[in-house]
Amino acid sequence: MDFLKESGGIILWLQAALGFVALMVTVERMIYFQHTRGKFADLLLGVTNHVRNKAYAEALHVSSRRRGPEARIVHAVLQRHHLERSNLREIAQEAGQLEVPRIEKNLRVILAVALLAPLLGMFGTVLGLIEVFLNVSSAEGAVAQTALAKGLFQALSSTAMGLAIAIPAYILYLYLYGKARRLLHRLVRAGIETVNIVCDGRSQDHIVSFRDEVEGRTQPEKESGSKASKKAKKPKNPKKSS
Repeated sequence: MDFLKESGGIILWLQAALGFVALMVTVERMIYFQHTRGKFADLLLGVTNHVRNKAYAEALHVSSRRRGPEARIVHAVLQRHHLERSNLREIAQEAGQLEVPRIEKNLRVILAVALLAPLLGMFGTVLGLIEVFLNVSSAEGAVAQTALAKGLFQALSSTAMGLAIAIPAYILYLYLYGKARRLLHRLVRAGIETVNIVCDGRSQDHIVSFRDEVEGRTQPEKESGSKASKKAKKPKNPKKSS
């Protein structure tokens, strides 16, 4: 607080407010990304077992109980499991697009802080230099040197403050942006795997095992062989004597 008062100015207070906003947004985004780290593999395993048993109601119940964007995409696909693969793929993409605003929420605020803080610092430096030259021109001797040194300190402090806020803010933005991109890739993967699970479970109804196929082929042969043997064993009628 003393530094802000001595360095002077509303510019430093504005920069401090920008830094506080960036800090709050960063904490909120970190909490959000921490909550999205669920056990998606366990969810897929449970959904797969229910889909293979044609228990879609249980699969929907399991997906609705899980939190996170991945579970919401799985739930959206399972709600329309009767559609074709192409339609299910479009549903997964639409559900993923609905999650994008939640994932990228407030990220631009951190980027704006990283851009505005040094600009405010430069603006404060220019204002400080103008004030310094006005004070030096009206002062004489040792008083002018003292006013020049104090004015330069106040002018350059705003630039230093702006850079001190902008550099970590931009690093945090890159870090959170990377986490957002990785989460989006996970959503795409969740949609693809859910569509494959539903379509594979549907195709298993039309799959005939090798044993059933062999038994199906040998059954007509057995029936035809039994009919032929019955005909061969049937006695012929004796001819009547004339």
